[in-house]
Amino acid sequence: MKVLVIGSGGREHALCWKLRQSPLLTELFCAPGNPGIAQVADRVPFGPEEIHELAGFAEELGVELTVVGPELPLTLGLVDEFERRGLPVFGPRKAAAELEGSKIFAKEFMGRHGIPTAEFALARDRAEAERAVRALGLPVVLKADGLAAGKGVIIVRAAAELAPALSLFFDERRFGVAGDRIVVERCLEGEEVSFLALVDGERMLPFATARDYKRLLEGDEGPNTGGMGAHSPSGLLTSAQAAEVLEKVMRPAVAGMAEENRIFRGVLYAGLMLTADGPRVLEFNARFGDPETQALLLRMEDDLLPLLADGAAGAFSATRLHFRKEAAAVVVLASRGYPEKAVKGEPILGFDEAAAIPGAVVFHAGTEEVGGQVVAAGGRVVNVGATGPDLGSALRTAYAAAARVDWPSKIYRADIGRPFLERSFPTLETGSFNIKDLKLDAPPPPDGDDTDH
Repeated sequence: MKVLVIGSGGREHALCWKLRQSPLLTELFCAPGNPGIAQVADRVPFGPEEIHELAGFAEELGVELTVVGPELPLTLGLVDEFERRGLPVFGPRKAAAELEGSKIFAKEFMGRHGIPTAEFALARDRAEAERAVRALGLPVVLKADGLAAGKGVIIVRAAAELAPALSLFFDERRFGVAGDRIVVERCLEGEEVSFLALVDGERMLPFATARDYKRLLEGDEGPNTGGMGAHSPSGLLTSAQAAEVLEKVMRPAVAGMAEENRIFRGVLYAGLMLTADGPRVLEFNARFGDPETQALLLRMEDDLLPLLADGAAGAFSATRLHFRKEAAAVVVLASRGYPEKAVKGEPILGFDEAAAIPGAVVFHAGTEEVGGQVVAAGGRVVNVGATGPDLGSALRTAYAAAARVDWPSKIYRADIGRPFLERSFPTLETGSFNIKDLKLDAPPPPDGDDTDH
């Protein structure tokens, strides 16, 4: 099969890496790709937002399946255009992608279909937001209604933090038109977990669970980002809890979209908070998560290509997904200044040395080639992944490989996986905890994560 992947980040590199392993693949293209993706796919010089150009390319080349990575082209209607031309594509149509494209739509949709989420109010200006905060009580979470690349979320814990936070939305307009309306949401307490499933419009194939680390700084401090690391299994969900998420969140969401004539075909992602009252949905995404996808695909045993082709056709033949009984971890290497204004243009060294470490895989996220040298071109620059018999082993390998990839402004979190390991090994000296120095002689006990669902 001829396959086109749309996007240029670490998620798309992981998708291309996995699809390249399929015996069904004949040609693989990626638009626009990056220097790392160029090692496994032919790059196509169109951006994800160039919908008509991409459709024309697919039509002319006889592409048999297009896989959409980022959210923007989905919300712009790329799938609608491809389907209009009779081109097979895996991803939701524009109407279904609104589940991610509008936080307000998503919250109201959850209310209509009884999907558990936090209490919330909507605000179009500062006065409405202040009234909502008084009604809900602190702490609250402020969320831009539209797409903000994972950065349009601000937690307000104290009264003194409210005015500066609202200024970002309504005065500085930090998030542009995405922040014209905001969701004011009661802040939930608990631990976060990511739950993804392939959906063919009716049936679902759930992935193993994963955990993403959104905050920039160690200890879950600092601003929200697109994700600074991930691991699978999550170490959080028991089999019973996973079944509860399927029945109370995922199935009602798919059925609700069909009921509203917004048939969902693609990847449905639920970002969950595990509260004392059960799982609550923080957000829905309409595509593969980043960097969770990298960790999940490192563990995935199935051939991804026929699964996505069946999903695009609206009829899965498989009944479940299969994952190796091992752990996978991903460490995101970003550039100083991210997520506001990252340093760019610095040459990156050490790719080959990192990839040479057994069990490690390096995915390019925000890179470009200038004068024959790969340089940093984005906020999140490189994703370093690894597998191992347990999470401690996978993390050791990932961090060892990450140490070999270097540029002057490189930053990263040194505590990815720390919450899981602290629970598994409560006697760890956490005051000077540094995952890079961790030595584990035994695998952690089973976490109850039913990785095959």
